[in-house]
Amino acid sequence: MGIQIAPSILSADFANLESEIARIGDADLVHVDVMDNHFVPNLTLGLPVVEAILASTTLPVDCHLMIDDPDRWAPGYAEAGAHNVTFHAEAAAAPVRLAREIRRHGARAGVALKPATPVEPFEVLLPEIDMLLVMTVEPGFGGQGFLDVCLPKIRLAREMVSRSGLDVWVQVDGGVSGETIERCADAGADVFVAGSAVYGADDAAKAIADLRRLAADAADRTDPA
Repeated sequence: MGIQIAPSILSADFANLESEIARIGDADLVHVDVMDNHFVPNLTLGLPVVEAILASTTLPVDCHLMIDDPDRWAPGYAEAGAHNVTFHAEAAAAPVRLAREIRRHGARAGVALKPATPVEPFEVLLPEIDMLLVMTVEPGFGGQGFLDVCLPKIRLAREMVSRSGLDVWVQVDGGVSGETIERCADAGADVFVAGSAVYGADDAAKAIADLRRLAADAADRTDPA
């Protein structure tokens, strides 16, 4: 699939969401953060707003569920038409069953890991998922500084995926910008969530193109082929 840029609407103007999504028409995905004020100390939006977003854009919608009890709620986002539905490993009671349910409804299933959650135990889960999200900030709020300590975990995630031979994306979310995206790509990430780096720019399309170019160049330098 190659490099993908997924601007996060957490940094957008929620009062003008349709026009804000139109600003990122050159993106690969629309990243939507769903927070419940329980799993993380913030409250954003839920399924009704996601359904409205799905109806207003042709871009694939990438839902990151930072919520308690994803086993109950995540399948609804897949059923609504989300392209990716990612739940947190720390919150899921039955991750294999949940991933299969998400896939059954036609979405790609993703598993997200907080910065302190090790990635190695989830290697056995790779055949059941389509994306592994390594958080590079503590989940809950946009605009946080990138945690370089997570780079070795991204590298481990890529090594695990390479060993598996599976088409599993490695996504990074948190503090991704022109200053950090090359390090993430060098470590093996291929899907990049960027909020303020895109929505804080005067020209969102140029910001997306610049991020894609930086990541692609770093990935090309790393690729032994």
